Amino acid sequence: MFSWKKHKKNKKPVEKEAKVSVREQWQALGNLRPFFRMIWATSKTITLANISLRLLRSAVPLSMLYVGKLIIDQVIVLMNQGEGADTRQVLIWVGVELGLALLSEFINRILALLDGLLGDLFANHTSELLIRQAARLDLVQFEDATFYDKLERARKQTTGRTILMTQVLTQLQDLVTVLFLSVGLVAFNPWLLLILLVAIVPSFLGETHFNERSYSLSRSWTPERRELDYLRYIGASDETAKEVKIFGLSGFLAQRFRELAHRFYQQNQQLAIRRALWGSLWSGVGTLAYYGAYGFIVLETIAGVLSVGDLTFLAGSFNRMRNLLQGILTRFSRIADGALYLQDLFDFLAIEPEMPLPQVPQSVPQPIRKGFVFENVGFRYRNSDQWALRHVSFHLAAGEKLALVGENGAGKTTLVKLLSRLYEPSEGRILLDGVDLREYDPLELRQAIGVIFQDFVRFQLEAGENIAVGRIDRRTDLPTIERSAKKSLADSVIDRLPEGYEQRLGKRFANGVELSGGEWQKIALGRAYMREAQVLILDEPTSALDARAEYEVFQRFTELIEGKSAVLISHRFSTVRMADRILFLEQGQVLELGAHQELMELDGRYAELFRLQARGYQ
Repeated sequence: MFSWKKHKKNKKPVEKEAKVSVREQWQALGNLRPFFRMIWATSKTITLANISLRLLRSAVPLSMLYVGKLIIDQVIVLMNQGEGADTRQVLIWVGVELGLALLSEFINRILALLDGLLGDLFANHTSELLIRQAARLDLVQFEDATFYDKLERARKQTTGRTILMTQVLTQLQDLVTVLFLSVGLVAFNPWLLLILLVAIVPSFLGETHFNERSYSLSRSWTPERRELDYLRYIGASDETAKEVKIFGLSGFLAQRFRELAHRFYQQNQQLAIRRALWGSLWSGVGTLAYYGAYGFIVLETIAGVLSVGDLTFLAGSFNRMRNLLQGILTRFSRIADGALYLQDLFDFLAIEPEMPLPQVPQSVPQPIRKGFVFENVGFRYRNSDQWALRHVSFHLAAGEKLALVGENGAGKTTLVKLLSRLYEPSEGRILLDGVDLREYDPLELRQAIGVIFQDFVRFQLEAGENIAVGRIDRRTDLPTIERSAKKSLADSVIDRLPEGYEQRLGKRFANGVELSGGEWQKIALGRAYMREAQVLILDEPTSALDARAEYEVFQRFTELIEGKSAVLISHRFSTVRMADRILFLEQGQVLELGAHQELMELDGRYAELFRLQARGYQ
């Protein structure tokens, strides 16, 4: 019996932090330039307003400290003058400080608003880029686990990196503030700046080290975190609820999630504890340095070198600069950390499709005259030694209806994916009207081909939109949508829905209506008719229909695509026999090819399986 615990013991432990050097962290800061180009492209107005207000805000702390010094010195002077002293000047300075405080509060509110707006726009912008980039890439790339890790890391950056934007802008603001405060400290005693740096640099190096370890841990755990997300999904989803309940999987899924999550928690816990302990130590050093400098300023004031106002100004400036520098150095480390994560987004956006695009693409013939020719075509999936197809040669003539037959895993679906150039042949070539498919624009080629796969997507959209998916640019063309629904027999399904073509399908959203498997398949078939393509491919799209309903659908299909090429995949031989020719695949190779009667007379594998299935209906 299979034991998950035994399996886990034999599995290599996850002690695999991919080390990231300090040099790599510094190099990652180069990502900030394209990052802010993307932010600028998101909204020039909001970005410019944000930066301008932060520059204005950076001068406020020094101004308030200096005004506070003037107020204290003025108060001491007035106290020495006794009764009758003129208080107008000190009240004016108090009013100025009030105005600066109100201005600071107002700018902070506006900055929070701008950060939120810009962050939302940036998240939307990068999410759109991610969707468009994913659409550019090839299907075979999506079937690779390493690619999925990159996609998962990139997806997290579309929302998480808005914090980085705020951190960088705040960093610039604080740096300008430090420059202003430095002028004041240097004017009184330059040694105070040196004390600050000695106290803060160790803390900065510690933060840099632990940010690097945190990034390494997070990156090395990408596959496991994807598995955790998957376990969350299948453990609490309407699509998996039936199987989870029937097979009693909840305990197994919860236990598997607990074990995997706990292993990650343990590693993260160890890192967090070390970070907290070392952070406390370096923070204590900084505090000691601050109070040492503070004591020095107090002694200078007692000796008469500094006024009480100077004491207030210097103590406030030193404390403010200490906090600012501590924040700048700590934030710098976090920015470097964020820039490392940002690399994941840029790496994904930089991925190029693997299938070559022609420099001068040929136009797809209108109409197709000769059809498709497979010449010794072979295909092997990535990281696999087995050939899914090998030595496949045949001709799909223009206007011909070809049925693909074979046991599961024979290569039928792989063949139609090659035909529609979702895959590239590993060997051999496919011609369309005598021209290699590689010479055509893939988008134009796919527009000429309508495909409905067995595992079609049940979009949680309106019924009309579900059909319009076949040609989404005509989603508002209701007459065409209705004609497509009528051809696929989906009109009878939609007519029973409370809101007709505007009825949302599925149970994911409020007021949605779930359909049966057969009803969903009729909706999906409507997409094929919506396509109005020259070649239609149906990859077992009627498997949820009974034999009579499937026969009726294919009979109607045959009548409606007169003059067009078609490829049909079905396990029901009574339906397959309606095709002009039948191609029988076995273990990825063409075993038999001919019309139904020819194959029956050949008395080979097709005839054997046909008779076997026919007996099942007797």
